[in-house]
Amino acid sequence: MLNKNIETFLGCDAEYQDAEIVFFGAPYDSTTSFRPGARFGSRAIRQESSGLELYSPYQDRDLADCAVFDSGDLELPFGDATEPLRLICERTETIISAGKRPFLLGGEHLVTLGAVEAVAKQFPDLHIIHFDAHADLRDDYLGVKLSHACVMRRCWEIVGDGRIFQFGIRSGDRTEFEWSREGGHVHTQLFDFAGLENVLDSLGGAPVYLTVDLDVLDPSVFSGTGTPEAGGVSFVDLLSAVLNIMRKANVVACDLTELAPNLDMSGVSTATACKLVREILIAMSSIAK
Repeated sequence: MLNKNIETFLGCDAEYQDAEIVFFGAPYDSTTSFRPGARFGSRAIRQESSGLELYSPYQDRDLADCAVFDSGDLELPFGDATEPLRLICERTETIISAGKRPFLLGGEHLVTLGAVEAVAKQFPDLHIIHFDAHADLRDDYLGVKLSHACVMRRCWEIVGDGRIFQFGIRSGDRTEFEWSREGGHVHTQLFDFAGLENVLDSLGGAPVYLTVDLDVLDPSVFSGTGTPEAGGVSFVDLLSAVLNIMRKANVVACDLTELAPNLDMSGVSTATACKLVREILIAMSSIAK
């Protein structure tokens, strides 16, 4: 049994026993390789969500009609990533074992690994759909294997070949792209969401973990992130892709990572993240029902 957070994301005020989805934050960015600040992302999204309406004109549904429980942010130690990942895994396991869907809010992208580890235990045939500017497939970064630059390589070690589908990728070391092509380790779609429809058709009812690194968005739309990369997708394209996944795939868990609100003092990046969170929560609730 989890306790409700005092300050919740807009409309996420269901009681734990009644909730279909459990929302929680992982404020961690100790392996950030460029500009820090993602540790503040989950709190900023929760605080700024009051600027949103509950109603989504994109889906003609209202977040007030969805049963979402906000358990707040985990208290995570900084430095070595082992203990934070264990705590994230533990919280995710608690949520799944209660028959609910976890929605993890980062934090840097490494936090995904803790959640994937827990979800894969429950769903051994788990597939991952990954939206990002960066491949995140390095075997190590400066000798460290637990890094946000290596998170999808570590996830691959859990789920295996042919079960990770990346979209929007436009940055990475040459060896990452060479490795992803070898033996069909990972499907990598450069620059956009082309081929997503075919992937969704091929998955059938297989369980899916959706991970969204917000730097998949173009920096002109979303500048508040640690490693911005020019040439990204628009908000409308990202939203359309996410809603398509929610409609067609068996999404059992998801996350949203890499908002660094301190890097965009205008607040636009945080507002963009808030809106995407609202849409995902509503769409996930549609599946859960």
